[in-house]
Amino acid sequence: MVGYRGAMSEHWTVLVTGASSGIGASAARIFAERGHRVFGTSRNPDTITDRIPGVQYLRLDQTDKASIAECVAQAGEVDILVNNAGESQIGALEDVSMDDFEKLYMTNVFGPVALTKAVLPGMRERRRGAVVMVGSMAGTLHVPFRSTYSSAKSALHTVADCLRYEVAPFGITVSTVEPGVIATGIETRRNRIVPDGSPYRDAFRTVDAAMAAREEHGTATDELGRLVVDVALNPSPKPLYAKGSNAPIIMTAQRLLPARLFLKFLARMHGLKVR
Repeated sequence: MVGYRGAMSEHWTVLVTGASSGIGASAARIFAERGHRVFGTSRNPDTITDRIPGVQYLRLDQTDKASIAECVAQAGEVDILVNNAGESQIGALEDVSMDDFEKLYMTNVFGPVALTKAVLPGMRERRRGAVVMVGSMAGTLHVPFRSTYSSAKSALHTVADCLRYEVAPFGITVSTVEPGVIATGIETRRNRIVPDGSPYRDAFRTVDAAMAAREEHGTATDELGRLVVDVALNPSPKPLYAKGSNAPIIMTAQRLLPARLFLKFLARMHGLKVR
């Protein structure tokens, strides 16, 4: 395993949040298959029926400081943290209550940040560690009706970029993995906010339907889970890895096109008729 941190026989303690399904479950399984000690989190570990051999499940509510502290205490000396758990949300900004907005940030930003802060002292003292933030290309590609979710993912990416060279002198790496459209079934769990009588209802439905159609043909979770593991074990990873949704083409278009044209392009990709 040339290019991976440590010797082939070296085992690491890994904490993967949101490990009951999707990318988190895939990453936890691959870490375990490679011989690492793996803790996977879930809000309700007792309800997990398809348990992964070699993964110890811990309860974690990312909106609860006490739950975060207890989870870290149970995991012990964490060498690799994968901040994967989060919620998806879609709705017009005017329709999203501040309570819903704040709850999303507690889950998708403040929870992962608190968890990261909790494991950093140990990593710093041992002078080794890795933090992988599982973001979303939605944090870079700003689609209508995704202001809350996209801004939360942008915030997490920004935290990772700023943190990277704060902790680099202590042997700690920090990277963000941004999946594009993925086939996780997340569309069935997405928090859809569209009140009766909303003036945005028709446009909301158009974008929501376009997203669901694209997700049917998204990148497989095992492919993304493997990427997360490889990034975590890389002793010199890049700051950002974007995967799926024609990421290289889309990212190039974003760099080359004027912002107005690129935002129109994204809106039209999702079925909106914009001038």
